[in-house]
Amino acid sequence: MVCDNSAAQSVQGGFGLYLHTPFCRSKCPYCDFFSIVPQSRQEVESYPALLTQELRKSAKSWDGPLTSIFFGGGTPSLLPVQGIKEVLDSARATFGFAGTIEISLEANPGTVSPRYLDKLRRAGVNRLSLGIQALADEDLTKLGRVHSRQDSLDAIAAARCAGFDNLSLDLIYSLPGQDLDKLRAEISQLLELQPQHLSCYGLTVEKGTPFAQMEAAGTLTLPNEDAAAAAYLCVNTELTKAGFRHYEISNFARSGYECRHNLGYWRRHPYLGLGVGAHSLRGNGWGERLSVPHDLELYRKKLAGGETTAISIEVCDQQLAMAETLYLGLRTAEGVSDMRFSQQFNRNIVEVFPNAIARCGDRLHHADGRWYFDLNGWLLYDHLITNFL
Repeated sequence: MVCDNSAAQSVQGGFGLYLHTPFCRSKCPYCDFFSIVPQSRQEVESYPALLTQELRKSAKSWDGPLTSIFFGGGTPSLLPVQGIKEVLDSARATFGFAGTIEISLEANPGTVSPRYLDKLRRAGVNRLSLGIQALADEDLTKLGRVHSRQDSLDAIAAARCAGFDNLSLDLIYSLPGQDLDKLRAEISQLLELQPQHLSCYGLTVEKGTPFAQMEAAGTLTLPNEDAAAAAYLCVNTELTKAGFRHYEISNFARSGYECRHNLGYWRRHPYLGLGVGAHSLRGNGWGERLSVPHDLELYRKKLAGGETTAISIEVCDQQLAMAETLYLGLRTAEGVSDMRFSQQFNRNIVEVFPNAIARCGDRLHHADGRWYFDLNGWLLYDHLITNFL
């Protein structure tokens, strides 16, 4: 296929900044994200200075302003607030901030105090994502979490007192022994906490995790596919009934509280990822994906030697960029706009993906100039989306 790069995206208009913190107090048995248990407190406290150093080295390759910043992990709430503030100050000085910038930080209950959260809010973080995962202590134990129900309630109360009016909570459902009545009761309790945003994930077993070993040994049994689908539909029903908008496969928000940083990912906007294990999508040409290796010592050595930390892992051509636009956009309720697709690629979606559209059948809808999956389409997303790849 001959590609016309005249419609290729650029980084003009700003970009998102993702900052990865690799540290966790312990490794959760279901998690396959990159994380490490720190060897010392000094290892954690010195990390923000490395992020700041890497950020300044990126100034020549990226043009601001920053539209969103996301501290993810790992457990970013293990970092000292002063270090977080210095990273934010450096980001503002280096790239500039858009007027309504969203600055999010993931935190685990049990790692934050009222004083910490108050200082965090004053440092400029305006969106807090609390990884409570479950409210029952029995379920938290099953998940290998190191916090309790009371830790979650205390963290939420402290966040409110600190002035966080944009609060997101994480929930993991489809746990062993969890029926729909238990799930509805848990959702009801979550709603009483009045979050603005909820990220809800069905528990899955990932390769290489302790849960995978337990499943292979027959000591862990998760709900079957039908039960998992029923749980997904239950979450949708209960949260939409409560006024939340199901705006992405796993995410629900009150109006105006959708996570802007993650929307940038799903809209395939450029983003810069800093920190060990972080990924970037640079907007030159049809896009280039970069990754920082999962090696803290190598990361330190490269920064000390003035070397570039990220390596290019994929230079996208037009076909891949178009496929990713569908792959990511169909995760969202807004779907993929015919007009935006045409403006970006000088191509028509029906022209590029006729067979994929046909194979999706009535799960894929077209109305008001956009393509989107219905709820049942989202249930089959992993299967349906392969048609576009």
